[in-house]
Amino acid sequence: MKIVKEQISLEELKKMSEKMFGNIVKAVVDIEKEIMVVDAGMHADQETLLLENGSNQNNLWGINLHPEEKDTEDWIEFDSMVNLRPSWGNKSRGVDDPKIQEIIKRIVNRLVTTNKKNIASN
Repeated sequence: MKIVKEQISLEELKKMSEKMFGNIVKAVVDIEKEIMVVDAGMHADQETLLLENGSNQNNLWGINLHPEEKDTEDWIEFDSMVNLRPSWGNKSRGVDDPKIQEIIKRIVNRLVTTNKKNIASN
């Protein structure tokens, strides 16, 4: 697992996706700190890592990235069991609030660079 605070290359995400099911990279995004964790088999593990590093549960959202679909509608998939929070108003595995979806898109698109150089933080 990697905590991405600065940037990560699209090429590195593609390599990660090759070892996952369906060529995806699971990620959990902290919309307050504007960071994300990538490269784990389960969103719950990524969520735990962020919580251990001071993130607030309310700000964490699970997504799937499809590196081969960058710059298309299929690039970011809002689907994770960690998103299921009926008591907080999110009644699906998706991200029901379009405003939160837009925040997540902005963060992910800022963190993922198409440059070959990787600036990921652990």
